[in-house]
Amino acid sequence: MSKRSIVFLALLILAPVIIYFLWPSDESRIKKLFREGAKAVEEKKTEDVMSKISFNYTDSHGITYIILKDVLTKTLSRMSNIKIEYEITKMDIKDEKASAELDLRAIATSGNDTGYFIGDAAKPAHVKFSLEKERTKWLITSTEGIYTGM
Repeated sequence: MSKRSIVFLALLILAPVIIYFLWPSDESRIKKLFREGAKAVEEKKTEDVMSKISFNYTDSHGITYIILKDVLTKTLSRMSNIKIEYEITKMDIKDEKASAELDLRAIATSGNDTGYFIGDAAKPAHVKFSLEKERTKWLITSTEGIYTGM
């Protein structure tokens, strides 16, 4: 057997092992979704935020993807100096569905007023997110525990 054949065979055997260890876990993908989503809100990038939301989004308040996008666009246009603080307190992943619970605070300036619009200094809002895996990407399909009356 030539050296070239041995190298090819070794790569063929090692490639799945390498991919398995380097491929991000579902938990790390969900954490990344929240990290990138919080950053997108702070930077007022509505399209980036909505890329984390499923087109099938709906919640107990009757808010759907289209309504959420409209509300988010209007809300972010009125606010500045947005800061999002969150802590993932629980995550449960089962096949193609997941849930994540976060303690969440959001501070922003609107006009001359600065303050919390989600949670407060003493107690964060406890929010539960439902997620579904669509192809290889996790997307938010519903939320519970947050409603700002927008």
